[in-house]
Amino acid sequence: MKRILSSVIASLAVALALTAQAQAPLPPEIAARNYVLIDLTSHKTLAEREADAPQDPASLTKLMTAYVVFGALREKKLTLEQALPVSKRAWDERKGDPSLMFIDTTMTPKVDELLRGLIIQSGNDAAVALAEGVAGTVENFVQLMNRQVQAWGLKNTEFRNVTGMSEPGHKSTARDMASVAAHIITDYPEYYAYYSQRDYTFNRIRQDNRNLLLRRDPTVDGMKTGYTEAAGYCLVASANRDFPNGKRRLLSVVMGTASKEARASESQKLLNWGYTAFDAVKVFDAGTAIKTVPIWKGEAKEVRLGAADAIFVAVPRGDAGKLQTQVEHTDPLVAPLNKGQRVGTLRVTTTAGALVAEVPLIVQEAVPVAGIFGRAFDSIRLWIK
Repeated sequence: MKRILSSVIASLAVALALTAQAQAPLPPEIAARNYVLIDLTSHKTLAEREADAPQDPASLTKLMTAYVVFGALREKKLTLEQALPVSKRAWDERKGDPSLMFIDTTMTPKVDELLRGLIIQSGNDAAVALAEGVAGTVENFVQLMNRQVQAWGLKNTEFRNVTGMSEPGHKSTARDMASVAAHIITDYPEYYAYYSQRDYTFNRIRQDNRNLLLRRDPTVDGMKTGYTEAAGYCLVASANRDFPNGKRRLLSVVMGTASKEARASESQKLLNWGYTAFDAVKVFDAGTAIKTVPIWKGEAKEVRLGAADAIFVAVPRGDAGKLQTQVEHTDPLVAPLNKGQRVGTLRVTTTAGALVAEVPLIVQEAVPVAGIFGRAFDSIRLWIK
């Protein structure tokens, strides 16, 4: 009897798994070794294949190079108008016919020019010049890159250089590259416009941005291409489209495609599918009190709980009406509470109980501790409770 019951339970589990898979939209066939598609508005992965398999990231590496430079700019370690020398090491990047900005040791380009050379022209020479300008040496700069990787918990990424040239131990994944790109978009929006520029001319040499989607899809506003023989053709692409409930940003990463055209067409295919197969549903607006709960030993008797930002979830098209929410929070809540302190979680599920999203709930206004008599009274009430 136990054997029969176990067989029935196993069959039921398989049936439920197959039902869940059937409800999720199937992505199109993507001609890439690795890929991932993420809805940055709802923070949901919509599709992936081998997204955590370490690969040669090629010039996608320069996303992290740029991120570290953006941090140095914010910390006032250098300015956009600051001129930087071009070392022999940067000049030597011309060997082997790599991507270049075409700077030489007689020049002192500005940081702004070097960033455009890095991002738009994918210049290896610009990457080296910036790294030396920020950290003194390329090796010191690579340490900064890997320190940031560790801070984000990207366990499948390690950088050995700032350019993306193939080197033993230099590796990343589609998911990790998506994470780096997402951090640029959210952490440094003031510099994101570099990634949308279609061409750049320096030293009378005009070069087109290698991201072909910038000219094909007006909603694509970045980000970065890459190619080495080991990596194949790679592309991180981000699109931001308007919908009735607001803008919705998707980010795709394809690695190991066969050509420049393939990386563009496969990325476009992923982005279009993501926008049509899923709906972004706004569950709550920013600043909305999702729940008001009692608080003990505080100057106030109640406190409002909410989310830091508007809450969006991505669901298969047509499933927006099948959502429900549940609030879980610390009980009892005892003062003092700081504004922004996390005290609970909002769970968004389908009516069938499948988890769609979990969102931290935070205190929307500070609640100082009450006076001695108020605390004593609430202590008695809590003891009785």
